[in-house]
Amino acid sequence: MIRKLRIKFVIINMSIVTIMLCVILGLVFYFTRVNLEAESINMMQNIAMRPFQLEIPNKLGEDVRLPYFTLQLGLRGELIATGGGYYDLSDKEFLDDLINVTIASPKTFAVIEEYNLRYYRHDTPLNHFLVFADISSERATLNNMMKSCIFIGIISFFVFLGISILLSKWAVKPVELAWKQQRQFVADASHELKTPLTVIMTNAELAQSPEYDSESKQKFLNSILTMSRQMRGLIEQMLELARADNSDLKDISDIVDFSKLVSDAILPFEPVFFEKGLTLTVQIDENIKVVGGESQLCQVLDALLDNAQKYSKETGTTWVTLKKQGKGRCLLMVANEGESISPEEAKNIFKRFYRSDKARSRTGSFGLGLSIAEAIVTLHRGKIWVESSNGVNSFYVELPCL
Repeated sequence: MIRKLRIKFVIINMSIVTIMLCVILGLVFYFTRVNLEAESINMMQNIAMRPFQLEIPNKLGEDVRLPYFTLQLGLRGELIATGGGYYDLSDKEFLDDLINVTIASPKTFAVIEEYNLRYYRHDTPLNHFLVFADISSERATLNNMMKSCIFIGIISFFVFLGISILLSKWAVKPVELAWKQQRQFVADASHELKTPLTVIMTNAELAQSPEYDSESKQKFLNSILTMSRQMRGLIEQMLELARADNSDLKDISDIVDFSKLVSDAILPFEPVFFEKGLTLTVQIDENIKVVGGESQLCQVLDALLDNAQKYSKETGTTWVTLKKQGKGRCLLMVANEGESISPEEAKNIFKRFYRSDKARSRTGSFGLGLSIAEAIVTLHRGKIWVESSNGVNSFYVELPCL
């Protein structure tokens, strides 16, 4: 899929580049040809106005000077006079042929392909003036320009092709990452659902067996109920994660008293910390307000506090602090004493379904709490990270505040 997407990107990009190159080079060639033709005709018109007037020595005219010669004809087309020093005008057959073609043509100016000449005819009541200009240099210039345009076009095509291939890797990288994450998410979710589902099916089959008494069957039913609740919890967390991914900050633009929200979120956890013999230390600056969703920010607090009480060491201390951080920012920290988080774990801890083996066996959590917290914080234009040193694991949440 990603390879096809890259190929499609390159094809679309190169189609646009090819069209643009053809249009640009074509316009350059067209306007150059028109400009050369216009300068040639302008020169011929100026000469026709004064066909036999001598120029002042060493004085350059304003128009382009191509090799040319002039003919003056009578009313019946007879040759009266010739001028110009670029051609041998003694060939009467050559001149008669040019005169016949020019007089017979209804056009004032045109090109005689046989002799590679452009003519301009100026008619007066008494005679006709004909100006002939050699366009060999003009055509040679256009031919060279066409070759240059083709060469530039080919080189540009391959240069842009290389750039497009490199850009395709960069452009589809987010899609590739999202695709890998989606596949990983489906695989992990399937794995998490497979285990309780297998337990439910096994206990259901055993409960239907006549070999067991009512007490054993009740145990099987209780096991089914426990696994069903576990599956429901997993599905609810997956839905929360999907909602966080699909939410828009415009939909949650309330002004939230973050100081009060943190204080209120801590209250339900105080008995939990007390029962486990853990110390909870709180330091919250007042009147810190943020723009966002109160319920979603509560989920962030719940995830961090739940994580702290699960992974604190026995009789350990947990610190919760909230303070202003610079101009327009606030910083929330939830830190607890416990087994240090390695740098590798710090990189992966916010990934979906990520858990170390010890966490898997101790808590039975699904590894989605911190992923949900990260999605919510990102939605609120903030950032979340973890630091670990000296046996203290600290989770930080930085948010823009009013």
